[in-house]
Amino acid sequence: MKKNIKFSTDKPTCNCGVFGIHGDTKDLPLTTYFGLHALQHRGQEACGITASFKNGDHKSQFIIHKDFGLVSDVFGKSNFLEKDLKFETCIGHNRYSTFGASDSRKNIQPFVVNYRDGNLAMAHNGNLTNAKMLRKKLEKEGAIFQTTSDSEVVLHLIARSKKENQIDQIREACDQIEGAFSIIIMTDTSLIGVRDPYGVRPLCLGKKNDAYIISSETCALDINTAEYIRDIEPGEILVVDKSKNGKEQLQSYKITNDVHTKHCVFEYIYFSRPDSKIFGSNVDKMRRKLGKNLALNHPVRDKDGEKVIVISVPDSSNTAAIGYQNQLEKLGIPSKLEIGLIRSHYIGRTFLLPAQKKREIGVRIKFNTVKGVLENRTVVIIDDSIVRGTTSKQLINLLREANPKEIHMRISSPPIYNPCYYGMDFPSKEELIANRFDDIKAVAKHLEVDSLEYMTKEEMLESMVDHAPEDFCTACFSGDYPIPIKDIELLSKK
Repeated sequence: MKKNIKFSTDKPTCNCGVFGIHGDTKDLPLTTYFGLHALQHRGQEACGITASFKNGDHKSQFIIHKDFGLVSDVFGKSNFLEKDLKFETCIGHNRYSTFGASDSRKNIQPFVVNYRDGNLAMAHNGNLTNAKMLRKKLEKEGAIFQTTSDSEVVLHLIARSKKENQIDQIREACDQIEGAFSIIIMTDTSLIGVRDPYGVRPLCLGKKNDAYIISSETCALDINTAEYIRDIEPGEILVVDKSKNGKEQLQSYKITNDVHTKHCVFEYIYFSRPDSKIFGSNVDKMRRKLGKNLALNHPVRDKDGEKVIVISVPDSSNTAAIGYQNQLEKLGIPSKLEIGLIRSHYIGRTFLLPAQKKREIGVRIKFNTVKGVLENRTVVIIDDSIVRGTTSKQLINLLREANPKEIHMRISSPPIYNPCYYGMDFPSKEELIANRFDDIKAVAKHLEVDSLEYMTKEEMLESMVDHAPEDFCTACFSGDYPIPIKDIELLSKK
């Protein structure tokens, strides 16, 4: 019997991607489609686009298309992008579920509602850490929820606000929610970007012609040849609408909470695309620095004085591997950067596979070795993180078949000891490999590598150039959660 099996690379899975555009420019849905395509790495379960246009009575009307699957699949089967309408605003969302059932179509965003002040659509990246508490309170007051997503709480809070102005309603709602949230809201007249006071997840502002764009990452601006303007500030509500003379204008408001920023350090380590600029810095620059510091503190030498072969686990570790090999050379250690692992780019989130074959085929579905590069060489494999360790162990077994002299593993982040409650789908604490063994040497023995070394938390934070160490959330490494976890029993369901 055959069934669809989720294929995992045993990595921290993230978040979602959000994109919005407002203004006088052609093809708003198509621009949003390309933006979501660039943000596909942030979520592959489902996606959706909501667009607004004026009907014959000059009233704003919202249309939406969303479904399970990748962006190209969902919109390739639809004529949504070909509609000949004068669109004013458009928002889109790529979903990876960290909260709420992943198999319910109702949980696919953007969410669209109609309330006393008109239409609202919303796309959310992150996790709310008090959503369950707020949901119970709202249900007692008569609210009826249509989804199991924490994001819907925000719409209920906006709709139930007693404030007369929509911006004040949104501001009041954001003052009540806690956790990590980068949110894009579309009203009948405006595009609104909201970022939590800690700035956990990225959100930026761009411009294309006369239209303004709000996006999770700058790579979604690049694909649309849009100009990066700045980041949405932590705790900022940024409104894009039309002034009295009909031109697009920006208005900025603040959420009342005043706290020190706590950016997710994993955005630099793994999640964001290397060609993006987030939190004010280039991701590629950070990953190269991580690789350099990894080599500086945890170098590998060949016992016979021959060149060390440096390889990465593609694709997320490619840049760190470049930095590592460059630093080895500066240390006077002969080395060569090689492509030792080939990754198949044609495996989706699920793979049709006879269940009994899953264990046998394992990681071979996605990776293969370049045997001539590895044979009889000292190999150091660079990876950005180890979560459960299942894929790492399979990768090492695969590399052993190429008959290397030695295999050393270097990780450009510290050991992960704790789950994340701010938008990353880490396993439970018991599943994390760092908690299942007494020390790193025991993990190395389990993985069957000649040595294994991680960056320390201090080494990692030293690599975050342009930022102070206290600017980052490191809860998954340290257990120090900067935002209170009020719904821990629900959020810890991994």
